[in-house]
Amino acid sequence: MGGLFDQIALAMAGRRSPWGGSSGGGDDGDGGGDGPPQGGSAGGGDGSPPRGPRNPWIPGGGDGGENNGPRRSASIEDLFRSRGPEGPRRRPGGPKFRLPPGPGGRNLFPWLFGGIILLALLISVIHQVGPKQQGIVTTFGKYSTTLGPGLNFTLPWPIQNVEVENVSEVRLVRIPEGKAEKLILTGDQNLVDLSYLVRWNIKDLKQYKFQLAMPEETVSQVAEAAMRASVAEQTLDATFSGAGRAEIEERVRTRMQTILDAYRSGIAVQGVEIDKTDPPERVVEAFKDVSAAEQDADAERNRARAWAQQVLAAAQGEAAAFDKVYAEYRLAPEVTRQRMYYETMERVLSKTDKTVIEAPGVTPYLPLPEIQRRAKEGK
Repeated sequence: MGGLFDQIALAMAGRRSPWGGSSGGGDDGDGGGDGPPQGGSAGGGDGSPPRGPRNPWIPGGGDGGENNGPRRSASIEDLFRSRGPEGPRRRPGGPKFRLPPGPGGRNLFPWLFGGIILLALLISVIHQVGPKQQGIVTTFGKYSTTLGPGLNFTLPWPIQNVEVENVSEVRLVRIPEGKAEKLILTGDQNLVDLSYLVRWNIKDLKQYKFQLAMPEETVSQVAEAAMRASVAEQTLDATFSGAGRAEIEERVRTRMQTILDAYRSGIAVQGVEIDKTDPPERVVEAFKDVSAAEQDADAERNRARAWAQQVLAAAQGEAAAFDKVYAEYRLAPEVTRQRMYYETMERVLSKTDKTVIEAPGVTPYLPLPEIQRRAKEGK
């Protein structure tokens, strides 16, 4: 029954065996008639050895031909012969790349390899240094000399190596980076949010390369230490003022250069610029109120000073006039006394109502102020 089912399945699949032979029917003409294949083989009925698919693990394919004998399974020796540790081995006859032969059939590969080596040596011997650059030459990793601008020659790599650096370029270090807050304590125990910029360049390439492991980080740390020391010597108001900021910038630059020279860093500080001096963000409103109150106090003080100066000027003028009158009085006391009396009476009577009376008891008084008032009312 099993053979019958196999025969029906092969007939439905196109009467072709998936193992390479016929389905055992009458296609080949030499197999059995309608019976199932003998022993489960797909061969004919002439006694020839059964044929099957090619086995990729057996040399020759294992197709059961004349050279390979009957079909069999791959052994462990066949697997290792057909597959190496790097993957399946290529069979002979694949594409191969070969250089074209030279004159007389010589192989050009040694000449090509030697030319590449010679070109690499020439590149490592000749060095062109720019006008703003310098080069450090190391022999087996140890400092040898410093190359100036122009065309220079050294021993080939790996004996000597050259590192070229731009020594004239002004480099920038911004503290703090981005929009971060940098709080610094002033001399009057106040906090200020301060950001600044440091400009520096290389003045000694040998020291710059061999003394500092991280030059930019060193410059940043030295600048922060110098800034904190300089701001601590100033008050909050001086930090906000232009003159105080200029003084802080100069002190920071001097302190930085002193410290970096002590480190033998080979760095020259070109300048320090303060970008921002603001109160801390958490106390901005209170700081604005304090600033407004201080401005009002300054305005009141200015007004008081102005009034005091006016009073002082008036007093000084009166004292000067009195000195002049006294000098005249000493020359003619009676005349001066009479003149002072008249001037005083004139100054007093000019501010009061006046009544004119003639000789005693002859004519009634003439009310001049009343007459003047009525005349004005009549108009």
